[in-house]
Amino acid sequence: MSGGNTSSAVMQRRNPALDKFDDFPTPMWATRAVLEWLARAGHDLSGAVVREPCANRGYMAVPLAEVCAAVEASDVLDYGVGYPVRDYLFGEVPEVVDWTFMNPPFVLAQQFIERALMSSRGVAVFCRSAFVEGAQRHAELFSVYPPAHILQFTERVVLHKSAMRRAGDKWFDPDADDGAGRWKSASSATAYCWMIWLPGTEVTTFDWIAPCRLRLERPGDYEVRGNV
Repeated sequence: MSGGNTSSAVMQRRNPALDKFDDFPTPMWATRAVLEWLARAGHDLSGAVVREPCANRGYMAVPLAEVCAAVEASDVLDYGVGYPVRDYLFGEVPEVVDWTFMNPPFVLAQQFIERALMSSRGVAVFCRSAFVEGAQRHAELFSVYPPAHILQFTERVVLHKSAMRRAGDKWFDPDADDGAGRWKSASSATAYCWMIWLPGTEVTTFDWIAPCRLRLERPGDYEVRGNV
């Protein structure tokens, strides 16, 4: 397996302009996991046209392209990988596609989901498990548009700001210990899940995504892409 790039030179050349964005790229194995689950549930995406409006550096779009017929990827910011720059929440609702897959900014996730529901036959959202909480979100979103499935990861999915790191990899944090810096091991205290919306859903089912990271990782998954 290919490990993350732990070079201190790479780790310290992050673009400060990206810091204000919710820049937490999704590990590729986590997208492969939901694609496997959907296939087992009878959803054939081999001919599907899918949209990824929070494409970031392509870490979700790449595994989608392994399965789907076409992937329309874009982002509100140019991360240096060549995707069109578009504000998904601005302007007319986009044309309908078969599926929308995304890891939207947490504070805008509800707006992204509502937009996707207007322009997709199926919607798959990677998000913190805490997103299922909240009385206002329940009143405005979940009670009106209940998800068909909530799929909880049983193993932690490691997301780091502006970087893609394999779980357990060592990386140097120059800001740790009051600026003295120290080496850390890539890990996460945050739980994540996939939420799936399908037409005509009235009842939400809950399932688990069993441990699968080691099986679904591929060489090159953690290579640096675009701007850091």
